[in-house]
Amino acid sequence: MSPEVSWVDMHGGEPTPPDRTPRRPSAGAGRQPPPKVSAGERVRSAVGRARSAGPPPGPTRPGFWRSPLRGPWLTAVFGLVLLVGVVVLFVTGLLSYASYNPDLAPRNDQTPDKGWLGFYLFTWPTSPYWLYRLTQGVHTVLGVVLVPVLLAKLWSVIPKLFEWPPLRSVSHALERLSLLLLVGGAGFTFVTGILNIQLDYIFPGSFYVLHFYGAWVFMAAFVVHVAFRLPRAVRAVRAGSGFQPAPDAPEAAGLVSPRPAAATISRRGALAMVGAGSFALLVVTAGQSIGGWWRRTALLAPHGRDPGTGPNGFQINKTAASSGIRPSDIGPAWRLTVRGGGRQEVLTRQMLLDMPQREASLPIACVEGWSTPNQQWSGVRLTDLAALVGMGTDTPQVLVESVQRGGSFSSVVLAANQARDDRSLLAMRVNGADLSPDHGYPARVIIPAAPGVHNTKWVTRLTFGEPA
Repeated sequence: MSPEVSWVDMHGGEPTPPDRTPRRPSAGAGRQPPPKVSAGERVRSAVGRARSAGPPPGPTRPGFWRSPLRGPWLTAVFGLVLLVGVVVLFVTGLLSYASYNPDLAPRNDQTPDKGWLGFYLFTWPTSPYWLYRLTQGVHTVLGVVLVPVLLAKLWSVIPKLFEWPPLRSVSHALERLSLLLLVGGAGFTFVTGILNIQLDYIFPGSFYVLHFYGAWVFMAAFVVHVAFRLPRAVRAVRAGSGFQPAPDAPEAAGLVSPRPAAATISRRGALAMVGAGSFALLVVTAGQSIGGWWRRTALLAPHGRDPGTGPNGFQINKTAASSGIRPSDIGPAWRLTVRGGGRQEVLTRQMLLDMPQREASLPIACVEGWSTPNQQWSGVRLTDLAALVGMGTDTPQVLVESVQRGGSFSSVVLAANQARDDRSLLAMRVNGADLSPDHGYPARVIIPAAPGVHNTKWVTRLTFGEPA
């Protein structure tokens, strides 16, 4: 039944014709919403346009880099050398950090928000007495020796830094970010370390904090890089220096020039040249850690820090004047205060000299990598001083404080094993003579295997066993 008949049957009369007036379509009717474009599609579209346009003139064009030496073999050899060297640097760096016994007291390590990055596995030992001299010497000398290898590695992969298009996908963007962290972290870590070795640290903030965090950023990026590149590097080395893949081959990894210039040196020759540079740096650096006659060859060691000849004629970092030590601070009025177990003793220098004098033959080794030969120190054992306040039987940790005003390491906490070692002294003489003011007169501590900054000079107070 039609709608018209239904109306008549129900209401009677003539049927009303249906409204045939054409209606104007509402706004937007008949239009389809634009399809949604994902971020990945937008990136791919931008990459496609960049590829179609081609790289701009300059280093982004493959033909810009024309060295015939660049290739997977040379890059892989440099990379494997750095793999071994950086691992040794990292391990010796962790050992250097542990040598400060950083969790013993906030005075020993003021690195903010270090969290689990500040882990260390053991209390730093006192034997062998040359331990810190060895580990820190290896750390600093190797850091300098690796500089030519690092620069050569960066030179060998520099075309990769100018790839076009710069970003091809999300995964490629993450890879580029890790490369940025790797290159930036390596540069920052090496530069801060070398400036500190030269006692010419120009960065704002503490070297220890910046070098600590810079090293962790570098190592995180380094581990990621090694995980992805190590298999390819091993294959390239096995292929030999004579194998050079075609520029568009996957094995070329974007390193081989499509139009190389004529070679003036072989790849093995370039490797030998870099090795010679590293050896030269070894010769002019290692002497500051070895000491003795070899120190004369340490041309890159900081100069002007030797206070002359005689019993006190061995290297220092800071003079008494540069540390703010006034004559009155270390004159006849100087006193040593020994505290512990609720007791206190105040001693003059003569009273200390009247106590049993012990001797220890120990070097001084500093974080900058330099060290002295063994010096003959004499003074009072820390255990004997602890006994004055009733704590000598089982000597606990000790807080050592200097009359130095301000600056880093004007006080330090020594672990119990360091305080109990028979070679740990409050020294007042060295090599048969009184300490010079620059070497810590009237008294300083000397601890086997400890970093130089923990051998506090101009000591005025020893506090045994109490929270520091």
